[in-house]
Amino acid sequence: MNIYIDTLGCAKNEYDSQMLAASLIDRGCRIAVSAEDADIIIVNTCGFIEAAKRESIERILELADAAGKNNEGDSDAAKSIKLIVCGCLAEKYHEDLAAELPEVDMFFGVNDYDDLPDILMGSKDANKADSDLVGSSLDDLRYRKRKFDEGAHYGYLKIAEGCDNACSFCAIPSIRGPYRSKRIEDCIREAEDMADAGIRELILIAQDTSRYGIDLYGEIKLPELLRKLCKIKGIEWIRLLYVYDNNITDELIETIKNEPKICNYIDMPIQHISDDVLKSMRRASRSSSIKATIDKLRTEIPDVHIRTTLLVGSPSETEKDIEELLDFIDEYKIDRLGAFAYSDEDGTAAYEMEGKNPPEICEERRRLVMEHQMLVSEALNEEKIGKTYEVIIDEVVEDNETIYIGRSRFDAPDIDCEFTFTGPDEYKPGDIVNVQVGSAYEYDLEGQIVEETGEKL
Repeated sequence: MNIYIDTLGCAKNEYDSQMLAASLIDRGCRIAVSAEDADIIIVNTCGFIEAAKRESIERILELADAAGKNNEGDSDAAKSIKLIVCGCLAEKYHEDLAAELPEVDMFFGVNDYDDLPDILMGSKDANKADSDLVGSSLDDLRYRKRKFDEGAHYGYLKIAEGCDNACSFCAIPSIRGPYRSKRIEDCIREAEDMADAGIRELILIAQDTSRYGIDLYGEIKLPELLRKLCKIKGIEWIRLLYVYDNNITDELIETIKNEPKICNYIDMPIQHISDDVLKSMRRASRSSSIKATIDKLRTEIPDVHIRTTLLVGSPSETEKDIEELLDFIDEYKIDRLGAFAYSDEDGTAAYEMEGKNPPEICEERRRLVMEHQMLVSEALNEEKIGKTYEVIIDEVVEDNETIYIGRSRFDAPDIDCEFTFTGPDEYKPGDIVNVQVGSAYEYDLEGQIVEETGEKL
């Protein structure tokens, strides 16, 4: 049986799809490279914000059309192709989607990946009307085998699932459940599998990686986990995403500082800097604590690169709040910064709040934030001209000359700066080389491969 898996949304969905693919392969299935070759099409959806919902539904309809399931009087061939929808969107809206999307054969939620392969293979019975297709049980986060793309050199390790933070704008706790960590030994085993598969860059993910272990061990165990991961042969870089500033401890800073494999990079989603907005968002941090954490990181790890995300336009946010945020961007010069416009999501506390800003105001504020950040990013990149950086190659482009595309230790895949550079025709994706920066732009850099000389970053 040929199965095509189409993954939308965040790295957590990519992790879940890899886990599902491995389970299906163990049952004798083949993972197809395109929907046209598939007997079963699985769409792993995102339902975090309105734009992600629209993208997921559009993709479902595209794949249904490709399979011939949108036409009246479907052919026998089209009827034989199963269209399965899973992930966050299915978890939250499966009843509505079942009524609106007759093309879909079954829906599964974010905790149903163990059951899905057996149902698809016929060893478990289910039908579209079953209310328990989207399960009520929670994933116990044990060790899972995963299927990686051929030649993959970076990968995500999910160390925890769910969230207890209850931010007013976020539906994730209602979709993925309460915070629960994966045991250290299971994390290590999965990371060893990744190294055996050729993964060189290990990227840790969770809704909040900084709380790792608190539920299992009664204390935060992220530094201990990191130190053990650093011992795995074959893993060269370790990167931290989704670290909340209020749990960046002295021990974590020392671990990042003292372990060469850990990138001096930390993704710290602060969301805002105005105390009034942070309070309305139900965030644990305040402006002073956020700034103190940034100052401490930069003092203890001078070359640290901080990534953050901001949410603008949330209920009760004022022009004064935005001015404060813009001043913060100009003063603190965050290395990597992205911004989202507030999306009104049913089921969240913010959905019931008064004082909502019109969508056009939210988008205008997002644009202003990114205009300020573009100038910051350009200035920071210009400071890199003439310096040499370790860069992992992500892509090789063959034309009149060999051109490489990659990232430094200070850049996560898909979201941060890219290096475009030239050099000898002898490298492949996953190789780590030294690149001297020759030109800088708002968000990207250009350079050339050089021999290792002197200090590199």
